[in-house]
Amino acid sequence: MAKDYDCLNCPGYCCSYPVIGLTKRDVQRLARHHELDFETARKKFTEKAHGRKYVMRRQKDEYFGKICRFFDTEERRCTIYGARPDVCRDYPNDKRCGYYDFLQFEREAQEDPEYIAVTNHR
Repeated sequence: MAKDYDCLNCPGYCCSYPVIGLTKRDVQRLARHHELDFETARKKFTEKAHGRKYVMRRQKDEYFGKICRFFDTEERRCTIYGARPDVCRDYPNDKRCGYYDFLQFEREAQEDPEYIAVTNHR
């Protein structure tokens, strides 16, 4: 399915979600990517939260408060793209990304191609 958005023009909105739920398979993929055993990767990259066994740890971010620990906050890009979790591979589960549409609208309205709409969903 062709996408109607360009992730390279987004500041990483989906990576700022408060809960990035992972599966055991996702943790195994991260472990392989970082050449770690499962338990070390689980402890280093995940936490238990929101009733889930594996949730991605987050880091501070100037735009969204917190963001995925694997997000490069300077370049605004994923650092583990090839090993990213299934939920990230499937996002947004459609041809369109609502945030991207909103961002494009705001950039045109603000007459600022670099404008980043800050949210408060920490």
